[in-house]
Amino acid sequence: MLDILKAMRWQDIIDILIVSYIIYRIILLIRGTRAVQMLLGIVLITGMYFISGRFDLLTLHWLLKTFLSSILLIIIIVFQADIRRALTQMGKTPFHKTHDVAVRDINEIITAAIYMARRRIGALIIIERETGLRDYIESGFRLDARLVHELLIAIFLPSSPMHDGGLIIHKGKIHSAGCLLPLSKNPSISKRYGTRHRAALGLSEETDAVIIVVSEETQEISLVKQGQITTIRDEDALTNTLQKIFINQEQTTSAWKNWLGLIKNS
Repeated sequence: MLDILKAMRWQDIIDILIVSYIIYRIILLIRGTRAVQMLLGIVLITGMYFISGRFDLLTLHWLLKTFLSSILLIIIIVFQADIRRALTQMGKTPFHKTHDVAVRDINEIITAAIYMARRRIGALIIIERETGLRDYIESGFRLDARLVHELLIAIFLPSSPMHDGGLIIHKGKIHSAGCLLPLSKNPSISKRYGTRHRAALGLSEETDAVIIVVSEETQEISLVKQGQITTIRDEDALTNTLQKIFINQEQTTSAWKNWLGLIKNS
């Protein structure tokens, strides 16, 4: 053991740390998704391949060998959604850019969400972050309107022609409404969640958007982010959660940028 440590170079340590980080990020990406079951299935088939070779099960061994010879192509096809999400995460800048979401904007969103929950008005509000949502924006009605709670409520009234789709907030404005979103294919989603929640999950699995869902059946407000649904109990919880995501994060980012600027100028 000591001989191995003595022979280890600083490049080896960096190499191990990078590989460990990549494996850690992969685990975070697939945790709680159907990719876990698929990965276990591939591991099981691989184990059967070695067992069949050990006990001379020639036909089974040949079938599994033929299957595993195309394993790279199979992984790309089966895990295409997860690979796309991983590449999107890798393409982000090291520091979060400005989300153009101010305290006033958050208050308008909260006011609208609480009002609609109390009156059983369903809603699906998407706040764009770093990943662009152009593909989904183009499927709806472009408004480019000021972000005020009165308009948010009006859009989701049952009599509105745009109430069924998602509303996208882009750079502090109501950019589009009635947008079509991808439904999550995760089989472990609770049966209590309807189409709005599945659409919010589907979008959060592909982008870094923050989605607020108001259920007209249960009067619950849910916050969906990174493939996870969090039920919001009251107005204070919603305020604290949104401020932690947007306002506090922006302050941390600004501090980092100022610190880097001081180093650069020194």
